[in-house]
Parts: sequence; C-alpha cells; structure tokens
Amino acid sequence: MRKSIVTGGIALIPVLLLSGFALAQSAQVDSLRGGEVDELVPLDQVHKNVEGRMQRNYRQQPPLIPHSVAQYQIDTRTNQCLSCHDWTKAGERNAPTLSMTHYLDRDGNELDRIAGTRYFCNQCHVPQADTPPLIENVFQPSSGN
Repeated sequence: MRKSIVTGGIALIPVLLLSGFALAQSAQVDSLRGGEVDELVPLDQVHKNVEGRMQRNYRQQPPLIPHSVAQYQIDTRTNQCLSCHDWTKAGERNAPTLSMTHYLDRDGNELDRIAGTRYFCNQCHVPQADTPPLIENVFQPSSGN
C-alpha cells in the first residue's frame, strides 16, 4: 500500500512540473516602459547623464556619480574608481576623496587602503541621470533638518 502511494506521488511530479511550465509560458509579461518585453531600447533614449553634482535626497544617501562609468572596470583585481578617488591620488586628480568610513574595517580599525567591504563602489553609488520614472514616485526628500 505504502509503495503504491510513493510510486503514484513520484509519477505525479512530472505532470505537475510540465503543467507549471506550460502555465508560466502562457503568462503575459508587461513591461514597465510600455513596450514589448524583448524590444531593444537604445540606452541614450532611456536616459541622459547629468553633468555636475545633484543634491542628495536624504541624510546618509551615498553620493551619485557625476560622470559616466560605462567603461570602468570594477572587479576583484581592479577598481578604476580608486585611480582618481583614493586618498593618495584625489588631490592631484582634483577629485573628491573617499569618506574615511571607506578606510575602516568591520571592527572600526583604520586602514591605509580601502576596506574590502567598501571596494565595490557601484554597490552603493550609481551614475546620476535624468531618467523617466518607471512608476509614479511619491518620495519626498528630507527637509534638511
């Protein structure tokens, strides 16, 4: 009796998987931009980079990047952001220096190099751009207090 229940359950698994797959394939997916999901949209039509610094919307917001980073390499071996923004080079490159928090390890100890937890800049910082909203945004910036 128990063996027939297990065999029946095992036989039912492929049926459920195939029916789930068929249902997923028939589902209609809508794009947030209103076009076809697989339609290629040229990047320059979606947004334009904004030169100069934009005001932050809330306290502790990571600064936006005021330039293109399209060709920047950031991986475990190379971080091209540091070629200008590391404290050893920022002065000669006329670039903002990284915050001192980027040179603290998890225990709060000061380091001479950027902390591994802050190495991948694009985890927090994004290029600023004038983009059309995908959905209505009701966010209100802080009052500055």
